Amino acid sequence: KKLHKIPKLAVVLVGADKPSKKYVERKEQSAKKIGVLFELKKFKADITTKKLKNAILKIQKDDSISGMIIQLPLPKQINKTAILNAVKPEIDVDCLNSKNQLKLAHGQKTFIPPTPAAILEILKSLKVKLKNKTITVIGAGVLVGKPMAKILRQMGARVKVVKRKTKKIKQICLDSDIIISGVGKKNLVTRAMVHNHSIVIDAGISFVDKKLYGDVDWKEVSKTALYTTPTPGGVGPVTVSCLLKNVVENTRQSN
Repeated sequence: KKLHKIPKLAVVLVGADKPSKKYVERKEQSAKKIGVLFELKKFKADITTKKLKNAILKIQKDDSISGMIIQLPLPKQINKTAILNAVKPEIDVDCLNSKNQLKLAHGQKTFIPPTPAAILEILKSLKVKLKNKTITVIGAGVLVGKPMAKILRQMGARVKVVKRKTKKIKQICLDSDIIISGVGKKNLVTRAMVHNHSIVIDAGISFVDKKLYGDVDWKEVSKTALYTTPTPGGVGPVTVSCLLKNVVENTRQSN
């Protein structure tokens, strides 16, 4: 306010996916709560990649926008890479544009993707030193696993990236100090996969019978593990905060 700047987040939502609508509503509520302007741009599910890309380029002509995100997933007919790359790197607060991904991989200054940023905030609050820690990241998706592994390695951690069908996944997890899962598979991480010094971060989301679940069997895992984040109510709200932090910081630094 002192700089006479008001942060503004633009969100592109394609189709009527219920979980996506719910996430967008949460982002809008949190943005309004802290005084960030929120602009939702809705498009029909049958839109073509070309039309969507042109619409995104048009939206970005508004210089008051300090952050833009494309709500994922996108409909199958859409070229996801082309759409994510249509977002200008300087307002790509999700860090999904290829140029920003490359900067992240090389340890150059860019936006920290909101979910990995949220996980780092949680670990920081637990006063965990990441250097030389053995960390298993389950899943190699663009939103969680891939950027998380890059960031943790840059911080000096020993990182193993596994998939949910990786052989000996149980033993790999048991040999780890920290387990981070972002696959989207209910009860993928069980009590048998953790020890009493394990820190388990659940960044996975799936809907079963319209109910939201994480990757971790929280009720059972929390009986053994040192720390476990629940889903809902764990990584999710912190992720929204980290997204808005990117928007606010970008507003502060812009000319």
